[in-house]
Amino acid sequence: MSQAPVRVSPLIKFGRWSLLLVGIAYGAAHQSRLSKKEEKVREIEAQQKVIRDAKLAEEKKRSAEAEARALAELSKPVSKH
Repeated sequence: MSQAPVRVSPLIKFGRWSLLLVGIAYGAAHQSRLSKKEEKVREIEAQQKVIRDAKLAEEKKRSAEAEARALAELSKPVSKH
């Protein structure tokens, strides 16, 4: 009791395939544009990371020096007068 498949108009087939291809082309172009934008963002972040890492290293160095001075102060013998 199966029915024969319905014949689809060639115009509808053409429209479907056209829209599919346009969608794929749009997706490829959009992906390309977003990839370029993301690449620029990553370059900027890489430059900022170098600066941020240098600041963190300097801050750690200062913190270590301050801690060493504090320990030196605490380890000085107390003079009795």
